[in-house]
Amino acid sequence: MRIGQLAARAGASPRQVRFYEAKGLITSTRGPNNYRDYSETTLGRVQQIRELLNAGLSTQAIRGILPCLESPRDPIVFEGVTAETMGALERERDRLTERIDVLARNRDAIADYLTELRGRAN
Repeated sequence: MRIGQLAARAGASPRQVRFYEAKGLITSTRGPNNYRDYSETTLGRVQQIRELLNAGLSTQAIRGILPCLESPRDPIVFEGVTAETMGALERERDRLTERIDVLARNRDAIADYLTELRGRAN
């Protein structure tokens, strides 16, 4: 897909997509017309990058995290990881854990409510 389509689907701007590519977070191929072409996999990666940036992580930290999100994994980056980066990652992990817990409780409450509704409908 072309850069405009990728950007629109990912909720980003073409400028942000080019920035992510310049930072080595995503890659593209070039067609015969020299336009960038992105795979469907890149869409998910751009969405992950945006979430991690919104969480306050630097592009350097994100470059280290992204291989952990893929299978098979690219080489994981260890150089240049600071205590500050580790703290940011720990905070993000804890925030996600809290979010998951809230979502699981809400899912369970909705499931219980649906069970009650179905029981009363019969």
